[in-house]
Amino acid sequence: MAAGTVQNIVVAGKSGAGKQPRIDVLTAEFGLTQLSTGNIFREYLGAYKKLGYPGTPSDFHRDGHFLPDAQITDALDPFAKAAALPTASAVLGLKAAFFVDQGLFVPDGITNELFASSFRSAKGRGLVLDGYPRTSDQSRFLLDLAHQMGTKLDLILMVDNDDEAIVQRTIGRRICPNKSCGKVYHLEYKPPREGRFCLACGSEVIWRSDDTEEKIQKRLQEFHEKAAPAIQLLQDAGIPLASVPGNLPVFTEQAVRNSVLEAIQALI
Repeated sequence: MAAGTVQNIVVAGKSGAGKQPRIDVLTAEFGLTQLSTGNIFREYLGAYKKLGYPGTPSDFHRDGHFLPDAQITDALDPFAKAAALPTASAVLGLKAAFFVDQGLFVPDGITNELFASSFRSAKGRGLVLDGYPRTSDQSRFLLDLAHQMGTKLDLILMVDNDDEAIVQRTIGRRICPNKSCGKVYHLEYKPPREGRFCLACGSEVIWRSDDTEEKIQKRLQEFHEKAAPAIQLLQDAGIPLASVPGNLPVFTEQAVRNSVLEAIQALI
């Protein structure tokens, strides 16, 4: 496989399995762009918050449903124009904020809307999908969307790691808070400079508040109950899967690269 020949790759695995180093290999090797649901949510939530809308998302939610998009658009449009933001992005951000602000999971329908907007903007090609799909409904939506756009999913790269190793790995994870950087480190396996600073941009790395053992266990349970069946659905649709170990005897950038490329070559 060479750069330009790969359309899209899905990277899957439990939270904390070690997906980011493998994603870095795919983006560098094949000229792909990472499309992360986490970044998508932050983008649209940020667009909504920049509006300065004086009310709350609940203003547009009645009896378990949002008001028609046209009605939400009319209300937000003056604020979007003043902030020089696309009103459509603000509407999607408002819907996501309604659930995020209450600490609730964003429903598949809204997650699919947010993902589809970004996927279409990229013309459905040249992407590494990170964090999507996470449910069977999302998998079905993705397959339909790719078919509609005349694009395809080349393969699934599964980063495999057992639950106990993930707990230990995630507790030691540190993140660069610089939005233009976002490098991920581990205090033991890939330490930041002096244990504190990003090697790429020099920012002081942070510990994510949701990287506690209790929250990690909840994410692992969700993977087994929802994400694993979602990946199986993609496989049942004929998309091949390559598996790579999350832990390596020697964890270096070259070892990670070799592991990923060998697994992919075995499918071709």
